[in-house]
Amino acid sequence: MIHKIIDKQKNSKLCFVCGLKNPFGLKANFYVTESKELIATFKPEEYHQSYPGRLHGGIASAILDETIGRAILNFYDKEVWGVTIELNVKFKKPIPLNEDLKVIGRITKNENRFFEGTGEIILPNGEIAVEAKGKYLKVPLEKITNFDIEENEWRVVKSEKDPEQIKI
Repeated sequence: MIHKIIDKQKNSKLCFVCGLKNPFGLKANFYVTESKELIATFKPEEYHQSYPGRLHGGIASAILDETIGRAILNFYDKEVWGVTIELNVKFKKPIPLNEDLKVIGRITKNENRFFEGTGEIILPNGEIAVEAKGKYLKVPLEKITNFDIEENEWRVVKSEKDPEQIKI
C-alpha cells in the first residue's frame, strides 16, 4: 500500500528514539500520512542488538511505543503528549540490523483524557515483525518534565531524503 506523506513531525537532540545527536539512538524520522497514521523510518545498528544480528525486543517495543504515542499529534494543532499507561507487544519475526525498517502507528480511540492506538514494525519484504497496542494518558508537557524546546532542539528537520510517499 502506498501512503501519501503530508507532514513530518519534530525530532529532538538526545531522545533515544528520535534524537538526531544521540550517538546510540535510533534517529527515527516520523511522517504523517493523509489518513493521519504515522510512519517512522529507522535503521537499527549493531549496538541495538540482543542476539547477534537481531534487534533487541526492548528497542522494538520502544519504537512502537513512540510511534503509537506520537500518532496523537496528528489530530491536534497544538502538541498533545501521551504518557504510556499500558503497552502490549507481540513478537512475530526476528528483526534484522542494518536494514531500513518502517513502523506504522494509528489512533484507534481518542477520548478526553486518554487515547489508544496500535502499530506494527514492518520488515523490508513487507512482513509484520512486531505488533503492539497501547493506552496513553494525555498530559501537558510541563507536567511531565522541564523541557526547553531550544536546548533540546525540538523541531522539524527537513531532508532531501524525506519521501513524498511511503510503500508498506
